[in-house]
Amino acid sequence: MPQNFPSATGTTTPPTVSMLDPYTPGVGTPDLHIDHYDIDLDYRIGPNRLAGRARLTGRVLTDTTSIVLDLTGMRVTKASVNGRKVRFTARGKKLRLTTEPLVRNQPVRIDIAYAGNPQPAIGTWGDIGWEELEDGVLVAGQPIGASTWFPCNDHPSNKAKFRITVLTESEYTVVSNGELTDKVRKAGRTAWTYRSTTPLATYLATVQIGRYRQGPIAVPVGAAPSPVPLGLFAGQHWHTAALRLPVQHTMMNVFVDLFGPYPFDRYDVVVTDEELEIPLESQPLSVLGPNHLGPEWESERLIAHELAHQWFGNSLTPKTWSDIWLNEGFACYAEWLWSEASGRMSAHDWAVAWYESLAVSPQDIVLGDPGGPGMFDDRVYKRGALCLHALRVSLGDKVFFDGVREWTTRHRHGNVDTADLIACFSKVAGRDVAEVIDPWLYGATLPQLPHQQV
Repeated sequence: MPQNFPSATGTTTPPTVSMLDPYTPGVGTPDLHIDHYDIDLDYRIGPNRLAGRARLTGRVLTDTTSIVLDLTGMRVTKASVNGRKVRFTARGKKLRLTTEPLVRNQPVRIDIAYAGNPQPAIGTWGDIGWEELEDGVLVAGQPIGASTWFPCNDHPSNKAKFRITVLTESEYTVVSNGELTDKVRKAGRTAWTYRSTTPLATYLATVQIGRYRQGPIAVPVGAAPSPVPLGLFAGQHWHTAALRLPVQHTMMNVFVDLFGPYPFDRYDVVVTDEELEIPLESQPLSVLGPNHLGPEWESERLIAHELAHQWFGNSLTPKTWSDIWLNEGFACYAEWLWSEASGRMSAHDWAVAWYESLAVSPQDIVLGDPGGPGMFDDRVYKRGALCLHALRVSLGDKVFFDGVREWTTRHRHGNVDTADLIACFSKVAGRDVAEVIDPWLYGATLPQLPHQQV
């Protein structure tokens, strides 16, 4: 049975205990839960110089005399806990604060001043975190890049609310999480303040800086507008983006019908001036490169994929990285559903095509536990989508999509795992769906794909 249940507001109560994750060893702590981050950044673009002050409020989850946070590549100059200065040590990617004795569930307020030249963390999954562009900044935090620009408990199970203020040169636009609540010009520089009152995982916290203009995405002639505002931030590629992204109005309406209400107040897209290897999801925005704005299906499927992550990954966030398929399987299946809804190939035809491709690929990855180095393997994405398609075939469209909508409603803005998914769909279906899902999750060899056309 699921361990998280909807509160009176329809959201999921936060977990009381974080956990260490074997997929990201040495990152996150099980002894601390942060409820709110207040982050003030003074960033100078030319020298890539960042000075930051962060206030973290939360509670300790065990009796302790130290607090351990994630922080990478920054030099700490001052630290205090509950208003008292504390001794601190920084080693590798960890910052340790020595405190007076704290008791389990005691509230804590942690203040840290730090500075440095932020750089991405380089490791198993490439460059992650704060990254200089030719003229601006991109932040891609998944899965362990948040600590490259602020001290945090960098684990997906610890969602928190954020206020982020960035002071930088006035010719640049800053984009971050949530709502822009203040913009103040100060002697040729401008401070931008964003607030996210909806909790988010640290890997989704972001700052995007560029010579961007901002505006709404137009509604195509004859199309129904999105139920929430759709915004665009772009520079050199504004006109191409303004031509390609209006499809998101119809896409949003299709996904709301299939997945349930959109979980945030708006959706924005940032288009960088430079090409990007892959698009990036954040909350409630995505980042695309100009190379993702072509007229071909490959670009459109990526636009659909990133939009779907607002439900799957952002609102419903995995408790641990071993359940990454709950993010990527649903987002990949959303591509196939959009193809079906927009009059292209059906989801079943996509499933057959990808099954045939995966059947001749190495059978050496387990969807439900792909391992840290393999969690972003494309086979996780496609096997996850195939698992969902098999469930759809087994249950039929009505029960399957009733299950999807119940899934996104029951765990809205919460943390989830595979057991939660099975419990949710089993309740809706009136039978145990583990018999359908388990063969896809826990065997390296592909199960038989159902042949029934849906």
